[in-house]
Amino acid sequence: MSAAAAAIVVAGLISAAGPAAAADAKCAPKIQVLGSIGDESYVRDIPPSQGVFGLGAGNLAVGVSGGKPVYWTGTTVHRVPLSDPDHSGQVIAVNAHGLMVGVLHGVDLHSLFTYRVGDAAITLLPDSYGHDIEADVNDAGYVVSRSDAGVATVWKDGRKVRELPLPSEAGPGSRIEMVTGINNRGDILGMAAQDYEVPETGQHLEGTHPVLWPGDGSAARLLAPTANDSYVQDIDESGRVVGYDWAGPWYEYTPLVWEPPLTGTPTSPAVLSTHPYATFEAISATTNLTVGTAKFHPDMLTLPDQALLRSGSGPVKALPRLAAGGASMAEAVSDTDRVGGSAVNAKGKLKPVIWTCATKQAYNPGS
Repeated sequence: MSAAAAAIVVAGLISAAGPAAAADAKCAPKIQVLGSIGDESYVRDIPPSQGVFGLGAGNLAVGVSGGKPVYWTGTTVHRVPLSDPDHSGQVIAVNAHGLMVGVLHGVDLHSLFTYRVGDAAITLLPDSYGHDIEADVNDAGYVVSRSDAGVATVWKDGRKVRELPLPSEAGPGSRIEMVTGINNRGDILGMAAQDYEVPETGQHLEGTHPVLWPGDGSAARLLAPTANDSYVQDIDESGRVVGYDWAGPWYEYTPLVWEPPLTGTPTSPAVLSTHPYATFEAISATTNLTVGTAKFHPDMLTLPDQALLRSGSGPVKALPRLAAGGASMAEAVSDTDRVGGSAVNAKGKLKPVIWTCATKQAYNPGS
């Protein structure tokens, strides 16, 4: 079988999903505070000790609490069973059938794992790389991330099943930096970083470029970046991609959207009137609901970070804070109008939260 034919077969295996669930018209708009364990401290721009990073079917949510990988049923927190209680980590994503993917950290251990409610133990993924805390899983059970060798990789049922090539147009000195998303038709999303000095001229070529591995088995390709480093974070079922630019360095965030067929440059909607910068972190599977966080540069922190939402092609809106003056962040969104993240309460404690009926709560802070 040719490489192209094999790619199409694998792509067909990866692509599998039923229609997304419709939003619950009877849900009550509120900020649902979930149960938590351990450390509840909040330090800006440090990986959160508490937070929701994925939303599953029904009332299942996944994320981190007290630095440990956890999941929630409703507001009840459950620890993912670990063989070593000193290990830390978080659950990054969950599919419609309850299969979770997360990262596990310990002494000389940085690995991806999968887990499903009721399993006696987690399953470590071979040759996986857990340092960058980026991975995804689709409803067919395919997990994507980068391997320990720096290669974009697909796992299924605890085994490595495919390595993904760099796009042919990626320049010399390029490597895969992260793999961040997969949808149910098998489109895979990531970033390639270049760091190369041209021997003849001494010119230094560097930058981060979005990469798409199409689910139809066609060749991998680079997506158009902006003038800065473009970081892609999520992809929906239509192939729409969301992410952000980093500049400044790393604090001047600009939210970005790449529209299908992903042949043009990304667009950037206006950010909240109260904050100069923002990220897009996740997009719902079929309803074009995007979430992220509005930000300031840390040297000019006029207001704390605030979770945001964009519905379709409309304006970016704020999600309400848990407490006045308390920071909030949005990391996950579902077709059922739930948004997951974290927020600081009136006592200064960071809590995992879900905004239910989120579009009904979103508001323009300038009005």
